[in-house]
Amino acid sequence: MTRYAHITGWGMAVPERVMTNDDLSKLVDTNDEWIRTRTGIKERRIADVKETTTSLAIEAAQRALEVANILPSEVDLVIVATSSAEYIFPATASLVQDAIGAEKAGAFDLYAACTGFVYALNVASQAVRTGSANTVLVIGAETMSRLVDWKDRGTCILFGDGAGAFVVQGSDTAGGILSSIMRSDGSGGDTLYVESYGRPRASGVGGLLNYAIYMDGKEVFRFATRIMAAVTKEAVAAAGLTLQDINIIIPHQANRRIIEAAARGLNQPEQKFMINIEKYGNTSSASIPIAECEAAERGKLKPNDRVVFVGFGAGLTWGAMAVHWDATPPPPLTTWQQITRRVQVGLAHARSYVRRGVRKVESRLLGSEEPIEKPPTKK
Repeated sequence: MTRYAHITGWGMAVPERVMTNDDLSKLVDTNDEWIRTRTGIKERRIADVKETTTSLAIEAAQRALEVANILPSEVDLVIVATSSAEYIFPATASLVQDAIGAEKAGAFDLYAACTGFVYALNVASQAVRTGSANTVLVIGAETMSRLVDWKDRGTCILFGDGAGAFVVQGSDTAGGILSSIMRSDGSGGDTLYVESYGRPRASGVGGLLNYAIYMDGKEVFRFATRIMAAVTKEAVAAAGLTLQDINIIIPHQANRRIIEAAARGLNQPEQKFMINIEKYGNTSSASIPIAECEAAERGKLKPNDRVVFVGFGAGLTWGAMAVHWDATPPPPLTTWQQITRRVQVGLAHARSYVRRGVRKVESRLLGSEEPIEKPPTKK
């Protein structure tokens, strides 16, 4: 029997702090008109010291689970798409899995920059279709503000922070995710990047690293305007549909002019695209799920619509998928369901705390074996 992957829940989380273009003009040589005319951005959300990629991911995940009316214990897999994790390891997904109480779930991060959410959603759909998982939590979460050079007006004006999440579930009913396209061209990797520990340093070992985003804006713009329309057409054709069958297109929110170019390339009205970049800026892998949440809230995305998600980013990577949006939000949770959910989250926190304590006690009582033989002492 054929299994289908359906999106049954969604949620988003953004920091409270709003940074307007006027606020930015106090930090770098720019102004509101310059930013709006070139990007479409009016403001963005910036994480404070207590807000992290993980905390935003957890909040978005919990909201998505509530919409799907799924308990954390029912989740089989957690995938987090991010380019701004607090740690190289452990995976942000593992921290989310622990925090929400998904104790039966596997977890891993996926790095594909701004295309990451589309990639992660495809991986989730394949896991569901093959039967290796029935319920997958897919999250795009970023604190891009911690990767920008606030003196570089070419990049600091663009990025914001936030998270969005989908619940993907298996069903015997046809529909859900209909097609998915993933592409990459590593020859363009030097047009948009952030250095990390794995990059060789001139000093040989160690040395200072520049964690700020580097972007060749003109080249990225040309790339994006070229592939957005092309990959959208691919995904629609792979689903056996035409552009006339598509009710709404939800693109990665990188630059309003790129979205406008995609609309022209597809010969589709701009009203068919969900655009909210003016409020959040470029939130990288979080931009598509955040835009979906707002589209659903505004009634722009309705049950039984056919939607295309399309993204592009560093790598260079790009991808798109066509989806039959047959998800209908369930009625509000009953009091008992709300209590059950709170208890599970509370137990997850307690269980995590206890496990950490047990490890410390075991280490003190039992000691630890040396995993590697110590080198001989010099005489």
